[in-house]
Amino acid sequence: MRSLLPILISLFLMCVNAQAQVARERAPRVRDELVPTLVVVITVDQLLPEYFERYEAQLTGGLGRLYRGGAVFTNAHHDHATTETAPGHASILSGRFPRTTGIVRNSAGVQDPQTPLIGARGPGASPFRFRGSTLTDWLRSKTPSTVALSVSGKDRGAILPLGRARQSAYWYASNGSFTTSTYYRDTLPVWVRDFNDRKLPAKMAGRSWKLLSGESFYPERDSIAAEAGGKDFTFPHSLPADSSRATQLFPNFPWLDEVTLEFAFLGMRSLDLGNAAHTDVLAVSLSATDYIGHQYGPGSREIHDQILRLDRSLGAFIDSVYSIRDSTRVVFALTADHGVAPLPELRKGARRVDLTSIIQKQRRALAAKNVDTTALRFDLGLVFIDRSAFRRGSTDADAVIKAFAAEARAHPGVLRVDHVHRLAADTARDAIARRWFNSIPADIPVELVVTLRPGDVWDVGAPIAMHGSPHDYDTHVPIIFYGPPFATGRYDTFVRVVDMAPTLARILATQPTEKLDGHVLRQALKRDGAK
Repeated sequence: MRSLLPILISLFLMCVNAQAQVARERAPRVRDELVPTLVVVITVDQLLPEYFERYEAQLTGGLGRLYRGGAVFTNAHHDHATTETAPGHASILSGRFPRTTGIVRNSAGVQDPQTPLIGARGPGASPFRFRGSTLTDWLRSKTPSTVALSVSGKDRGAILPLGRARQSAYWYASNGSFTTSTYYRDTLPVWVRDFNDRKLPAKMAGRSWKLLSGESFYPERDSIAAEAGGKDFTFPHSLPADSSRATQLFPNFPWLDEVTLEFAFLGMRSLDLGNAAHTDVLAVSLSATDYIGHQYGPGSREIHDQILRLDRSLGAFIDSVYSIRDSTRVVFALTADHGVAPLPELRKGARRVDLTSIIQKQRRALAAKNVDTTALRFDLGLVFIDRSAFRRGSTDADAVIKAFAAEARAHPGVLRVDHVHRLAADTARDAIARRWFNSIPADIPVELVVTLRPGDVWDVGAPIAMHGSPHDYDTHVPIIFYGPPFATGRYDTFVRVVDMAPTLARILATQPTEKLDGHVLRQALKRDGAK
């Protein structure tokens, strides 16, 4: 009997190990069955969360579908100060603030003369300033066959969601075509050329933008001269009859989003996204709301009609995606790259602020000391100092910084001027300091940051609605997750856009390849794949 005991024990252990092995082999298969094969990330440029509540009864298409059926975060923010298109798009799928993505502002975003456009004129563009990785990189680290496509009305809106990944990025060019740059490829693929050959924007020359619904649906006044610089501020609005001019002005009309979504769906089919066992990524940035919002402001009849049209177009797009892909394997995520302030001309006491006189005064003093005047630069709240140029001119940079700060603080419309090296002192309680801190990489020579009073905006030489501040009206954006992994509901806890990428990574059973600023929004998940 004793001789049989070791044999029985051995057989028992073999059975236990075999069962454990079967369990291990089955677990990934079960998990893979739950992992979406297509992630569709929709970024609506300048979309305010309040539009959902304001127009909810009229949202019967895609926006309404996502809003009523998704996990909706009502207190979501870009927790950085430079609330512009480039830094916003760079944060969405990287899970990181501009401080680590390196994309701080539009004026130093994707411009790159070394990577010219293909089949179009305009400045070259690439993500060479972008630092680190994005969701696409994490997915490809797990499954190299992952494919990503990013489409937008703007170059930065198409490029930055992908980071440095050399996947497929296309954007609208002023000649009416979708283009890319030599960073991604040498020639346009056949499907892009075929789409461009249809010349959809040019064929819309002379077309009038009329209200989608009857006038009774629009409570906004249509006679506000502060809109659109006092020109063409009433319906209908028409594209020029000249096709060349029409393609240049096409982004100022709602049809840009319709064409962008049609192009994105064609790209999804042509690249066969979401039709394999792994996860593919489709990022679509819709730009018309931003162009229209800048012209007419967030309270305008034009923005109301644009949102209704966007709702309809997005609904048709979602239906198209579901028509060729299993809806149980598709997830949607929707957000915006920034908010916007109302037109200051429509708010009592609000103003447009221009610090040019202070900059010029300081530069004249530098020139008198034979210091290169570009050693002091200003860009919408950021004060750049080239200390090496000051040293060459034997001039005290700190004295100039102190003088500039004192004059700026006294200027009408300025709320505060902060030294960058002091921002980290109270980021927990001081939201403005925290957002500026999150905006600036340590190696970028920004010494001061200027914050305007709420409602005031920088004067950019055009009478448009503006964004770009650390105030909530510029940082507050919608975040919506939609699809089988997500728990439908409203969540009012404070969350950040940088939380989107790690949340998507979690439901995709994918690990980020670097430290992120964002965290998984577990409350939105029906189940946590890590458990």
